[in-house]
Amino acid sequence: MIVRVLRQAERAGVGPVAVAAGDAEIVAAVQAAGGTAVLTDPDLPSGSDRIVAALNTLDPAGEHDVVINLQGDIPFLSPSVVQAAARLLADQPTCDISTVMVAESDPAERTNPDIPKVVAAMQPDGRSARALYFTRSVLYGDGPVWLHHGVYGYRREALARFCAAPPSPLELRERLEQLRALELGMSIWAAVIDEAPISVDNPADLERARKFAREHR
Repeated sequence: MIVRVLRQAERAGVGPVAVAAGDAEIVAAVQAAGGTAVLTDPDLPSGSDRIVAALNTLDPAGEHDVVINLQGDIPFLSPSVVQAAARLLADQPTCDISTVMVAESDPAERTNPDIPKVVAAMQPDGRSARALYFTRSVLYGDGPVWLHHGVYGYRREALARFCAAPPSPLELRERLEQLRALELGMSIWAAVIDEAPISVDNPADLERARKFAREHR
């Protein structure tokens, strides 16, 4: 699964790709596939802290000023999603952090607390928005409800500032890490994607992913 994510990231063509992992077995699998991997402290509190640790190893001089963070459990992520996150940082000078969102496809998603929602100020192009808030709560009223997916693009300085700050009150209340950035006054922008990527979070998701892989060889 990790190697699949690695390959999709490489196909995006936005820059060099590396895997940051707290498990030596994952590092060995990536290296066996010809990829770059960094073994980080397994006790780091978050994926964002893992990125910082990997950057300190791979790019201590700060040559790269933007980093895109992908989770290792989204094996069929489209390269266009990675490109969209990178493009927002290039197109929006005030954007500190970029991410992606998709319109709800089922009314049940609106009330599911396991699916974070984005309260967003949509831009005229209809393909990007400035994020005002993220919540697990139910959103009411007309119009689409935007569902958040955890692909993030960071400016290097924003990532460092984010990781240096303690968890914020809203972050702890909603259990959503990105709220720390908003409470710090950072600007988050979201690109609209057309289809939610398969995320493997439980055995049922894994079987769904395997079925998708068999059908799309």
